[in-house]
Amino acid sequence: MSTAAGWRKDFDHDGPRYHFSLRFPEKEGQRMKIQPRISMRGGKSTPQIARGRWMHECPDYRTMFFALVFSLVLCPLAFAASRPNIVVILVDDMGWSDLGCYGSEIPTPNLDALAKGGLRFTQFYNTGRCCPTRAALLTGLYPHQAGVGHMVADKGAPGYRGRLNDSCVTIAEVLKPAGYFTALTGKWHVGQNFGVTPSGRGFVRSLNAAAGGFYFPGGARAELFLDGAKIANDDPRLPRDWYSTDLWTTYGLKFVDEALAAKQPFYLHLCHNAPHFPLQAPEAEIAKFRGKYKAGWDAIGDARYARQLEMGLIEKTWRKSPRPPTVKSWEDQTPQEQDRFDQIMAVYAATVHRMDKSIGDLVAGLQQRGVFDNTLLLFMSDNGGNAESGPNGRSEGDPTQAASNWFCGESWAFLENTPFRKFKHYNHEGGIASAFIAHWPTGITTKNELRHQPAHVIDVMATCLDIGGATYPTEFNGKSIAPMEGRSLVPAFANQPLQRDALFWEHEGNAAIRVGDLKLVRLGHTGPWELYNLKADRTELDNLASTQPDQTMQLAAQWDAWAARAQVTPYPDEAAGQKQTKAKKKSGN
Repeated sequence: MSTAAGWRKDFDHDGPRYHFSLRFPEKEGQRMKIQPRISMRGGKSTPQIARGRWMHECPDYRTMFFALVFSLVLCPLAFAASRPNIVVILVDDMGWSDLGCYGSEIPTPNLDALAKGGLRFTQFYNTGRCCPTRAALLTGLYPHQAGVGHMVADKGAPGYRGRLNDSCVTIAEVLKPAGYFTALTGKWHVGQNFGVTPSGRGFVRSLNAAAGGFYFPGGARAELFLDGAKIANDDPRLPRDWYSTDLWTTYGLKFVDEALAAKQPFYLHLCHNAPHFPLQAPEAEIAKFRGKYKAGWDAIGDARYARQLEMGLIEKTWRKSPRPPTVKSWEDQTPQEQDRFDQIMAVYAATVHRMDKSIGDLVAGLQQRGVFDNTLLLFMSDNGGNAESGPNGRSEGDPTQAASNWFCGESWAFLENTPFRKFKHYNHEGGIASAFIAHWPTGITTKNELRHQPAHVIDVMATCLDIGGATYPTEFNGKSIAPMEGRSLVPAFANQPLQRDALFWEHEGNAAIRVGDLKLVRLGHTGPWELYNLKADRTELDNLASTQPDQTMQLAAQWDAWAARAQVTPYPDEAAGQKQTKAKKKSGN
């Protein structure tokens, strides 16, 4: 627009909106003023995250063109400097209660400090399993929509192709064209066996494991890829005798330095192997915890439950889930068995403690570089504690060495998921509830508060785009992109509600839907639906399905409709049968 007094022009970009206000001199001898301003347009909440304002004064009209060009150059630079950096940290197979700030006896001072300086979510969810959670986190879609409804084997059905498909985009693929330096370190596990690599899905720099499952260079599954190319475990570019938990942080900070040199905000996706099996840690770390678990899973679980109540993480009406019938009481174990179980949990605690130390190293590195205050840091786990290997766990070899094979097993996983039922794989709360910490000094002004809004890993995409000023595409590389399923968590940061109709889950036939405080959940394809009021009973001990059959049927129908829409169905066997039927019809048989 233009007036006698001045002229204004708005320049739109995928992220920021640039405004230029030019005020012409009213009297001879006055200078023309050019005032650029930047405002953010995020997702659904559109907060004014970043704003730059400055003034140029021009001696006469003849410099207007040059001043305007100069402003056009400065605006993107100023916006890049003010936009927050983003670090997403995902850990592997950690139970809901395994951090100090979620009730654990395991010392995690660095994550506790982030929680004290930020927010803890009490009802944050993953998908219940490794690969599906990674796909949902990266894409903002339910995992089947992204092609990773199970693991990384191609099962033939659209939702189970074992790799990220072409109907999704990653956070990196959206933030990169918006000006972010995108980097990944750690476990990938979304289809590298099919050629799907971080560098092929939007990450400028990456040091990754295709599938994880190792800590030391000599591990059977220890394979590293630098920007998509396999490198030797003793490559001179790597630290000597590295431990994977530390390696991911070392390279994460290296990539941060490259982003700062390029004068770009950064998005770092850091995915730990820890505390996934095979549990391995340096001897000095394990020694810190040896003997501390001889009180047993019952007593230590009760102590975690008491701390959770004291912290306000859970309600007094939520009874602690009982010990599974397959797990013996601690008192029924022989002294030799108790000593073995103590050592198993000492190794697990060591991997968690060392992971916390590496996050402390990351925080210190960001502080030293002067970027910590304007970095949004999000921390979560890919599923609940892991009961694989059964109630006895596994303790093969020396856990300080790469050839060993140690699992916690069901007995300790019961403790790790306190106070919830079930484990990794399942859609009961023990399988899908995750600790979630959000820390951002510049953007989250409240400290040490809890957020009780239900949230999910699908929400991380929307959150990153919201604060990063990026726009989710309808097409990418000539392919139609499925609409984003998640919601920005920015309103929840300000303790406002998140508007959504429902949350859904499915893995290996285990299934669930949550609408408000009601949750419908089942075990396996043929298990009966169970109905729970999570506000009164989040530990899922009082099944309401028989007393509320209409509500059960309504939620089941809603889940069925979602399953058809989100490529959960047809299941792989059904899809194979449908293909055979079509082939027979086509051949006339």
